[in-house]
Amino acid sequence: MSYIRLFNHYIHTPYLILGIIEFVVLVVSVHIGAVVRFPDVNELSFSVSEPIFVQSVVFSLSLIACTLAIGVYPAKLSEGHIGVLIRTVVSYCLLGASFLTILYYLFPSLFLGRGVLSISILIGYALVFPVRVMFFWLVDVNALKRRVLILGTGNSASKLLDMIASEHESMSFHVVGCVKASEGADQVESTLIMDKCSNLAECAKSLNVDEIIVALDERRKAEGGQFPVDRLLDAKLAGVAVTESIAFFERETGKIELSLLNPSWLVFSQGFSFSQIRDVLKRTFDLVICSILLCIASPFMVLTALLVYLEDGAPVLFKQTRVGINGKAFTLYKFRSMRKDAEKNGAVWAKENDDRITRVGNFIRNSRLDELPQIYNVVKGDMSFVGPRPERPEFVEGVCQNIPFYNERHRVKPGLMGWAQLKYPYGASVEDAANKLKYDLYYTKNHSFMLDLLIVVQTVEVVLLGKGVR
Repeated sequence: MSYIRLFNHYIHTPYLILGIIEFVVLVVSVHIGAVVRFPDVNELSFSVSEPIFVQSVVFSLSLIACTLAIGVYPAKLSEGHIGVLIRTVVSYCLLGASFLTILYYLFPSLFLGRGVLSISILIGYALVFPVRVMFFWLVDVNALKRRVLILGTGNSASKLLDMIASEHESMSFHVVGCVKASEGADQVESTLIMDKCSNLAECAKSLNVDEIIVALDERRKAEGGQFPVDRLLDAKLAGVAVTESIAFFERETGKIELSLLNPSWLVFSQGFSFSQIRDVLKRTFDLVICSILLCIASPFMVLTALLVYLEDGAPVLFKQTRVGINGKAFTLYKFRSMRKDAEKNGAVWAKENDDRITRVGNFIRNSRLDELPQIYNVVKGDMSFVGPRPERPEFVEGVCQNIPFYNERHRVKPGLMGWAQLKYPYGASVEDAANKLKYDLYYTKNHSFMLDLLIVVQTVEVVLLGKGVR
C-alpha cells in the first residue's frame, strides 16, 4: 500500500482514493435526490455555477469529515463488516445530520431542503456502504498491501519483526522474508531467512518486492559491520524503494520507535522544522476555535461548576503546575474531579477506577467537560488547542531519568488534545509515558496545520466513546 506525504503527514494512497470516490458518490447522490424529490421539474440544472452544486459539495465534505471523525477510514478490520455498517450509520444519520443542522442554521443558503437532504443521505448510504465493504475486503485479502523485504537477520531485524507483530491489525504491508547482510548470528526465525538472495535487486524482482527495509545492527566498518551500499543502490536503481527501519515504522504506525532511535536521526531526518507562517496560522486557529468553543460550551461550564460545588463544595476549579514549551512551567486549570484531599500524601498517577474521583468527577472526565477551563490557558498562550498533553514537573523529572528523548516533546506547546490521546489509552506509569512519547515525538516532528485539523476531527470519536479516560 503506497503513501503520499502531505503536509508532513503520511496518508495511505488507497484510503485517499476511497475518500475521493466517496466524495463523488455523495455529490451524485444529492443530484439523484433532487431528481427524485422534484420529478416534474423539466429543467433541473446541475452545472458548477448552480447553487445545488455548491450545496452538494458542502454536503459531501461534511459527511466525509463525520466519517473520518467516527473512525471509519482508519481501517477497522477487526470489527468486520458489521463494524463498518454501524460506524457508517452513526457517521451519516447521527453525527452527519447533527453537524449539517448546525451548518444550515449558520449558513441558510447551503440548505438542500428536508426532502432532498433525507433522500440524499439514504441514497448516499446505499451507494457508499458497498464501496466500503469492497474496499475493506480488498485490504483484508492483501490486495492493497505492499510486499516488503527486510535486510538484516540480527537484533535490529528481530526487534522490527516483534514490533510489526504487535501492530498486525493496522499493518498495510506483508513481510516476504529477511536477507542476511553479515556473518553474525541470526536472531529471526529461520523460516523467514531467504538463503538464495546474494543479488538483492534480482531477489526483490523475483519476489515482487515493493520495498526493502534496512534493519542492520552494525553499519560502520569501525563497529565491525559493512554497510551494503552497492547491493542497496542496485535494488534502488531497479525500482525498489529502500527505507531505513525507523522511518518505515514511523510511516506505518504514526509513531517514532524509541528502541530504533538515535540522536543523529532526529537532527537529519525530515521534520522538526520552524515556520513563522505556521506559528501565526496555528495561533489564529487556536483563538478562533477557542472563541467558538467558549460560546458553545459556556452553559455547560456553568452547569459543571454548579454540580461540582453541590457535590463537594468549593473550590470548583483545580489549579496545577504543568510543564510547557521549552520546559517552562505554567498553571493549568481544570474543573475539580477528585476529592479535596486527593493528594494529601503527594503526587501519584491516576489509575483505573480511582477511588479519589467523585461521582460528578467521573462524569465530567468521561465527557471531557473537566478540560474546558483550559480554554483560558490556550487564549493566554500557555497551551495550544492541539499538542502533546502537559505533564506535572514531578512526573517529568522522574520520567526524564528513565526515558531518553522525553524532553523533546516540549519543543512545541502542549495542547488540549493530542496525537497520543488518539492513538494510546490513558497513561498511568513510566511504561505508558514511554509509549505515549512515541506518538508525541511523531507530532513534534511532523506537526502542521493539516495534522492539527485531523486530530481535532478524530478527537470526536474519543469524546463520544469515552476513550482514554481514567
